[in-house]
Amino acid sequence: MEVTAGNTTASNHVQPGLNRVLDSLNTEQRPYLVRGDCGFGNDAVIREMESRQQPYLFKLRQSPRVKRLLQRVFTRRDWVDAGQGWEGREDRIQLAGWQQSRRVVILRRLLKQNLIATQEQQGQLEFAFVDRRQTKVYEYAVLVTDLTESILGIAQMYRDRVDAENGFDELKNQWGWGGYTTRDLARCRLSARAVGLVYNWWSWYTRLAFPESRREAITSRPLLLSAIGRSTKHAGQTQLYLTLMHAAQKKVERGIENIRRGLRAVRQTAERLLGRQPWDLLVRYIVA
Repeated sequence: MEVTAGNTTASNHVQPGLNRVLDSLNTEQRPYLVRGDCGFGNDAVIREMESRQQPYLFKLRQSPRVKRLLQRVFTRRDWVDAGQGWEGREDRIQLAGWQQSRRVVILRRLLKQNLIATQEQQGQLEFAFVDRRQTKVYEYAVLVTDLTESILGIAQMYRDRVDAENGFDELKNQWGWGGYTTRDLARCRLSARAVGLVYNWWSWYTRLAFPESRREAITSRPLLLSAIGRSTKHAGQTQLYLTLMHAAQKKVERGIENIRRGLRAVRQTAERLLGRQPWDLLVRYIVA
């Protein structure tokens, strides 16, 4: 991870780093998909992905041409189910500055909550309740992609982006990435990398304990840290005894047993290995 100035968060600042990551990976290591919101749905980013033959899925801004596309297709009857209350259909569009047309997936969803329409007349703000029997109000999104998957598949892949962003929410709000600031960029970068490193270690540790699901720090820390530990050494071996203090004792015991089993498997394989090899073996064991 890198720390940069707070005014360099737009996609044009992020793109060089993204390009370096993609260029450092061989074909087998490349991600299946690069996803991004409307900040990345521009021609410069898309052309970089296309030049690398990297599949992408981005959201488009509500530009005039995108709005004209929506006006043209909203009255059509060939909308298909896109999951979770959304309807979708595909089309092609060439925006200003684009060198070619690209596939887009248009998604819309009927708003269900109570709605109020407002307008200002003679300096007075007036409002009226929207009659749902006569008026349908939609929210919509337009996605640009080079994937060949179905509309339902494209819509679900974009919704899954939220799950990927949960890790950043956890880093900011549960690990402290959003809790400090300094004018010293080097110090800020060092602190942020330390947080990221510990976050990685703890994420692997909890996944080793509970392989069936990923657990956030807000629940896993009190679960796995509420024990008193005692270390003893005998005949060249170190034993760690834990006295559990958490109410969910049986669940914690199962997690600790999973951790013990994983470390034992790595130790049998990598007892004489040095450097990063035992760590790599442990990660491969957790992933498997």
